[in-house]
Amino acid sequence: MAHISFAKWQGTGNDFIVVDDRSGRFPAADPALVRHLCDRHFGIGSDGLILVRMPQAAGTAYHMEFFNPDGSRSFCGNGSRCAYAFYSALLPQGKPPDQLKFTAIDGEHTASTVHDQVNIGMRDVTGIERLSADMDLIHTGSPHLLVWVDDPEGLDILPAAHVHRYNDRFKREGVNVNFVRWKNGQLEMRTYERGVENETLSCGTGVTAAALGAMARGLVHRSCPVRTRGGELRVDAEPWGEGFRAIILAGPATHVFNGEVEI
Repeated sequence: MAHISFAKWQGTGNDFIVVDDRSGRFPAADPALVRHLCDRHFGIGSDGLILVRMPQAAGTAYHMEFFNPDGSRSFCGNGSRCAYAFYSALLPQGKPPDQLKFTAIDGEHTASTVHDQVNIGMRDVTGIERLSADMDLIHTGSPHLLVWVDDPEGLDILPAAHVHRYNDRFKREGVNVNFVRWKNGQLEMRTYERGVENETLSCGTGVTAAALGAMARGLVHRSCPVRTRGGELRVDAEPWGEGFRAIILAGPATHVFNGEVEI
């Protein structure tokens, strides 16, 4: 048996198990262990597991490895914000440089803290696929379907999302399904996440996708406030050809508790 120390962090209700794995000892090749730890009944419970590892590229501070609750790997926006806050707390002064770089499954990112908000630099987006008058498809580190509706809160989200998640186009590799609307100067949304296969209170890559979708539709320009069930975030971006660049996801990242688990 082995003991693993971990921290629980959350970003607008998106909660994560975060492990300092700079020693490289965590058995990352065991997806069953990841599934067990993320299980809310028999494990710790979370929307994903994050390993903070030694840097893999020159000029970066660390590498973030993210696992969905089903054991699959992907990029995670809110998870990145929590990983940065966790890493900052590990430093001698508990405070990182004004900005640092880290790597994840989709490449290099920037991270910083501005007025108690954690800002993550997201990958450039080269374009948005308009599927219909009320649906857009966009990749922001993970694939996101945006479904524009009259009232996200009025939906029975699981059957509504399954219509898209398991259709012929997406059932093999999966897609995150976001139900969104623009109201009173902000974006409101609910997200069904692949890998979790359920609704989450927030999704950073989904928030980014929804904000860029709103910008592409001319509802807002360059800076978009977004309200999720777990709290409020902001996305800033610059138009770039058919897509966007200089994309920043900003929001809170909060430490919940520390613990130790026996495996």
